[in-house]
Amino acid sequence: MKKIYIYAASVVFALAALEVQAQDRKQPVAGPAPVVHVGQPTSFVLKNGMKVMVVQNTKLPRVSYTLSIDNPLIYDGDKAGVATILSEMLGNETKKMNKDQFLEEIDFLGARINFHTGGASANGLSKHNETILNLLADGVINSVLTQEEFDKAKAKAIEGVKSGENSVTNIAHRVEDAVLYGKNTPVGEFETEKTLSNVTFADVQAYFKKYYSPENAYLVVVGDIDYKKTEKSIKGLFEAWNKSNTQYKDVVYKGNVSATEINFVDMPNAVQSEIALVNEVELKMTDKDYFAVILANQILGGGGEGRLFLNLREAHGWTYGAYSSISTARKYPGKFRATAAVRNVVTDSAVTEFIKEIDLIRTTPVKEEELKLAKAKYVGNFVMEIQKPATVARYALNKELYKLPADFYENYIKNINAVTIADVQKAAQKYFLKDNMRIVIVGKGSDVLPGLEKLGYPIKYYTKEADEASKPADKKVLSKDVTVATVVDKYINAIGGAKKLSEVKSLMVISEAEVQGMKLESVTKLKEGYLLSEQKMMGNTVSKQVVNPQGAYIVAQGQKMEMKGEELKALQAEATPFPELKLKANSEASIAGVEVVNGKQAVGIKSGKVVTYYDLETGLKVSSVATQEQGGQVMNIVTTYEDYKEVKGIKMPFKNVMNVGIEIINKVSEVKINEGVTDADFK
Repeated sequence: MKKIYIYAASVVFALAALEVQAQDRKQPVAGPAPVVHVGQPTSFVLKNGMKVMVVQNTKLPRVSYTLSIDNPLIYDGDKAGVATILSEMLGNETKKMNKDQFLEEIDFLGARINFHTGGASANGLSKHNETILNLLADGVINSVLTQEEFDKAKAKAIEGVKSGENSVTNIAHRVEDAVLYGKNTPVGEFETEKTLSNVTFADVQAYFKKYYSPENAYLVVVGDIDYKKTEKSIKGLFEAWNKSNTQYKDVVYKGNVSATEINFVDMPNAVQSEIALVNEVELKMTDKDYFAVILANQILGGGGEGRLFLNLREAHGWTYGAYSSISTARKYPGKFRATAAVRNVVTDSAVTEFIKEIDLIRTTPVKEEELKLAKAKYVGNFVMEIQKPATVARYALNKELYKLPADFYENYIKNINAVTIADVQKAAQKYFLKDNMRIVIVGKGSDVLPGLEKLGYPIKYYTKEADEASKPADKKVLSKDVTVATVVDKYINAIGGAKKLSEVKSLMVISEAEVQGMKLESVTKLKEGYLLSEQKMMGNTVSKQVVNPQGAYIVAQGQKMEMKGEELKALQAEATPFPELKLKANSEASIAGVEVVNGKQAVGIKSGKVVTYYDLETGLKVSSVATQEQGGQVMNIVTTYEDYKEVKGIKMPFKNVMNVGIEIINKVSEVKINEGVTDADFK
């Protein structure tokens, strides 16, 4: 059972090899406020309603186009996911060019062109301006949707949703918006395998015709271009884009609760709790207190110097980071959000600290030094961002979308610096609604609910689909007939029987996972007393473990570490294709109770620092929890086993999902029994 610990360690090594450690930086002394000049666009409107804004910028020989379709939000209901599928299909092929021709033309120019249901974007060298603009217009107006591309896009979307169904983080994000805004609203709805399966090719075609249109569209052009030529080209190309004249329905959102409550989702596989304290806000960029509230948020949780970070991470060591944010939205209410992922055992304590910090900034004036630091950060970021063409485009669009004054960004720094300590406190009182919040928590109920119940807030329970539910049932009490021997026997019989397993002299498993956007390839080879586990990224070995009767070693980050003492004995004991064959004889193994794994009851067997869970109904191994100490902290590494397939009469899991702070989905591509393993592998 410790093989999962070995693999987990290798993943941790792989993550460590990728991680870039942040260095402490001393805050520079603020100089005089710089004078900022934001490029003002020249605008014109096409006959079909599309508004065009052009900002000439001759600093670099480049041009960028940003098309934004600012439609009201659309509720898809039992077909949520139409937009996702359409976004994948747009711009692959047009009426003028097939898929290969279109993509080759873009590559030849060294340009980037992307299409999605909210618009499109393109950028490249100014000397290719006409060609880039032609390709952009062609993809927008003449995209060809085919059944073949629909089938591919739909399958990809479904696979993406399925891969995140056991992710505590994914579930937390979707439930948060569903309970805050309402599940049956455009903001609160989310895609599931069922809703995506309901989407037809006709639905996507209808969506494209109805909503991908110019009447609510804005095209922002920034770059080193000839204005008159570009204006003429845009009119010649985009006036052929026909209006749809679609009518939209008004949407009513939930609103804030009358008193703070906990909204809890039970995820038995959670190794930590995802916490988000949220409330709706009506905040516009034109509001008088806009600058005060963004500074209040910066002080509370805008970064590593924020109070939440300094409390939950630096003072208590409960999390990698704690932050807050406040958003504005034109089509629906924005939200204030304070969030962190914390260890199960401190979930209730973390909630208490969140409430304490939110209450403190509402009731006590912030320090002058805090406000100065927050202002310096905003001014510094603003000055840096204003140099980028993409920022100029975004600011030009913001002025249109949010009806901002023409000099909004020229006065940005002045307005930031004008905020007082009293302004910050008033803004915090108005927008950080300590007494009207939803405290959304996704975590392991059996571990965290007893502590949460003592906080005194009412608790509402929800499923992963954001439907109201009853409180999670207490763990099942096992009868005396359930022993280590009976559980192991049931598992062995479920995967093929003791005779079949005893015939396995060697085992090789080849698998692949994705870690931070990179492929992690793994090969594990086993025979009695021997183990090889090797992980590679981009062809390079990032970790390797070898166990044989003479010893064991681990290679990670170029360093070889010999295993000794109890650690060596533990690894040698687990160097076997099926550890369960020896488990009954292990006097230290014991029943560890029952947990719910993927919605089903499973009984645990504890052996050393690992608890392995077996489905009470099928007998199959469904999960492992390995306890690891690192940096003075205890970390639980949870792995679930799924997709059992038969190989030479023995059932093997072809998918495992490991949670080591991030979720890693490991898919097995090949299992070989009694072949592919030699003595040379274990040297």
